[in-house]
Amino acid sequence: MRADPRALRFGAAITTLVLVSVLVTESFWLLAAQVVVFALGAHRRSPYAMLFKVLVRSDPTETEDARPPRFAQGVGLAFAVVGLVGFAAGITPLALAATAAALLAAFLNAAFGFCLGCETYLLIRRLLPAANMEVSK
Repeated sequence: MRADPRALRFGAAITTLVLVSVLVTESFWLLAAQVVVFALGAHRRSPYAMLFKVLVRSDPTETEDARPPRFAQGVGLAFAVVGLVGFAAGITPLALAATAAALLAAFLNAAFGFCLGCETYLLIRRLLPAANMEVSK
């Protein structure tokens, strides 16, 4: 499966805004909504990418492998879940730190096109030969 890099950066920009809002408001529910977005992005297609497709009707001039961005969504999901646990347990510093970590990654992608989770995925693939084996479906 292929991904439109423009849609990925668009999604990262929206994620950045949502996570900044979470840090400002300390909203459990807003972070919970972002958890759902991360989960959908990790397993299917991000709602933000679908919104991009509705707003921008031009076809991409280039695409990229969807596996690294999906992995990045999974990493974002993990940090956001830790944030939710922190809010639910009343450990606000944990919630804010986890949210800030996810925000940093989203901001790097939105502002500079640097996907930290994607680079981590590629590093893991280089370091673990078994990760390079294709799974046939």
